Amino acid sequence: MEKEMNKGELIDKVAQECGLSKHALHNVLDCLLDTITAALASDGVVKLKGFGTFSTPERAARETRNLHTGEMIRIPAHKAIRFKAGVKLTKAVQ
Repeated sequence: MEKEMNKGELIDKVAQECGLSKHALHNVLDCLLDTITAALASDGVVKLKGFGTFSTPERAARETRNLHTGEMIRIPAHKAIRFKAGVKLTKAVQ
């Protein structure tokens, strides 16, 4: 069975586990996500030891086929967002 956790549920769980206020955790989480986003937007890499690494590799331009029409379309070069899970996270999930 798949369990999905949204931002509010994450904040509730962490607040309960750590004994901190939900308001404070909400501010910390927003700040953390904004900082990761800014680092990735400026071509940075964010490494969280044991958890994983966020990066933005460059994807080359390429041509591919539209499966609905059969027409060839060109996809321009762009940055992708990549997350590679760390060893601790990988082992915890297995």
